Amino acid sequence: MEMRLLGNFHCRFPAKLTSAFLWQTLNIFSLSFKRFIFSSRSSSLNTYFRTPVHLHLLQSPSFLCSCEDLRTLKQIQASLIVSYGHSIDAAAVSMLGSLYAKFEEIQHALFLLCSLQGPCTHHWNQVIKTCVDLGMVESAFFVYNGMREKGILHDNYTFPILNRAVAMSCGKDWYGKSIHGLSFKMGFDLDIYFCNTLIESCTKTRGLVDAFQVFEEMPQRDLVSWTSIISGFLSEGDCFEAFNLFREMKKEILPNSVTIIVVLKACPSLVECTQVHCYVIKYGFLIDVSITNSIMKSYSNFFSVNEAEALFCELEKVDVISWNIMISLYSLRGEIEKVTCSFSEMRDDVGPSVETLTTLVSGLSNGGCLSTGSQIHCLSLKSRLLDDILKCSLLSFYGKCSNMEGSTKLFDEIPHKNCVVWSAMMTSFTDNGHFIEAIKLFLKMLVLGNKPVSENFENLVIAYTNMGALQLGKGVHGYLIRNSLYISKTLKTSILNMYIKCGKISSARICFDEMASSRDVVMWTSMIEGYGTHGLGSEAVRLFRAMVEDGPEQPNSVTFLSLLSACSHSGLLTEGVEILHSMKTRFKVEPDLNHYTCIVDLLGRLGKVKEALTMVMKLAVLPDSRVWSVLLSASLRGCNCQKVADYACQRIMELDSENAGYYTLYSNVQASAERWDGVECIRRTMNERFLVKKPGWSCIEA
Repeated sequence: MEMRLLGNFHCRFPAKLTSAFLWQTLNIFSLSFKRFIFSSRSSSLNTYFRTPVHLHLLQSPSFLCSCEDLRTLKQIQASLIVSYGHSIDAAAVSMLGSLYAKFEEIQHALFLLCSLQGPCTHHWNQVIKTCVDLGMVESAFFVYNGMREKGILHDNYTFPILNRAVAMSCGKDWYGKSIHGLSFKMGFDLDIYFCNTLIESCTKTRGLVDAFQVFEEMPQRDLVSWTSIISGFLSEGDCFEAFNLFREMKKEILPNSVTIIVVLKACPSLVECTQVHCYVIKYGFLIDVSITNSIMKSYSNFFSVNEAEALFCELEKVDVISWNIMISLYSLRGEIEKVTCSFSEMRDDVGPSVETLTTLVSGLSNGGCLSTGSQIHCLSLKSRLLDDILKCSLLSFYGKCSNMEGSTKLFDEIPHKNCVVWSAMMTSFTDNGHFIEAIKLFLKMLVLGNKPVSENFENLVIAYTNMGALQLGKGVHGYLIRNSLYISKTLKTSILNMYIKCGKISSARICFDEMASSRDVVMWTSMIEGYGTHGLGSEAVRLFRAMVEDGPEQPNSVTFLSLLSACSHSGLLTEGVEILHSMKTRFKVEPDLNHYTCIVDLLGRLGKVKEALTMVMKLAVLPDSRVWSVLLSASLRGCNCQKVADYACQRIMELDSENAGYYTLYSNVQASAERWDGVECIRRTMNERFLVKKPGWSCIEA
């Protein structure tokens, strides 16, 4: 195969070089590329290419890694033309085409390929593959179209490469359908390698239905086929079907370590995780540390500390990933002491990575350990592990610890801010009540040309909600709808809460009804709570029953708390008692002190103070100051309840004597009974202890 190049040069070398010799010379050049300068002072290129070649040079880095700019590539091509005249080996042409594709000079690459004579499918495949490897999907299909126009036939590798391109094409499924139809027409549907790549392509562009159909129609399946379809169901969140496929797979073929790792991610419950663990032990997969780490990770997903710790202790050689999994597990459980101890042991063993410090900071954020987090910050600086991801985690950490100075400083230090960084800074502002600053930051992001995403809009809506700026919040909602922007579930919930907290319960219900296809338990709970805060307890109960009938979302502890609170505010005693009873019997949710407090409040609002006291005394858990304060508040509504009020106040003082609100509440009870001496005594005690109740405030949108 030869390539006829433009130009008419005299050649002192053979008109056609062998492929092996040309590849050797190209590899020699790649080794010396960075120290060789193309200039008149350089030694002759012809002399350079006559350097003796050793076999080990065939393993040298390729031009795809060493050629760093287009100008140098053109110099290389010119040098080849000068050295070898009219004819150059086709393999070199393929490499040059791939390099031009790397620099997005697709027309030039296509020109080189079109100059090849004879059957050269694999050279076209190489250039298409280069485009796909670099993520240039459109360019890959452009080269493929040129290949078809040239009349070059496909082979077994062309369509699998194109399937990879389709999988990267961001939902342009018409690419996939075209390739799929053409490949079947040409008889490639029986090729197992092609079908495996087609499964991945269908999963990412056309959905699991088409992918599973391809899988079902395959005449023969291998490990890659099974692993691909299991990964497809896992990516769609269908863990049950993914695990069922694993069960079917074991009947046909023995899985390898890659399949086991994928299946461990698909375990829908602790039972399946334990089953896979037993299977791994039975077939001797535990010698692979990556599988052991995956089992530990799976156990940590279900908070099975004992099992994860047992595996960790059995490891002969603990790596960074193993330590990271254990630190992450302790962080999720809020066991800060174990987090710090594990980190200290890790430093003495393998040393931390950036991922370790990021996990550590995230765990400390929940505990509010500002001093420990600051030490981690210093360690990252000392170890030179402070990258932008860790800076973003530290930014969020300082925000959760109310250290806005630290958050702002880290935000300014990040040179290239993406949407995650902007969102983290906005969250820090909103969490600490700096709503104006959050809005200004959002506007600054727009001015700098950054495209906001769902998380940024979510923070903006939260800021408007807390400011009571309903019209501005509605403007954001309208903007999202008009521009057909993606609205995540958390953003939908924030918009729902905005309408509820701003008093527009009817608008909230309309918004809720429009979310019918994407409702989760958080949205149901928010709407139930909204009805409760607006005094519409009956509507809250009806919505709860609709939630149970609608399925598949089942109420959790927070849902029941919102529902019982709604019953309390509306005086629905029968419904409240019935719901409390059904929590344990029907829904298997154990009531806690907060749920019982709602029933005590409900009884108190109906004037049944003695019944409320009886319930408090019979509680299986020790009542805290909140329960007694609810009972004390109920004494204002009941008759002849002074003894109950005195007893409740006595218990409150034993539990929380520094809360000014409780003193004020007891003072109001004394005043309602016209016991002015008691009122004076309470006020004197507050003055002696320097206790002042902060006045409430509200704002109205102009």
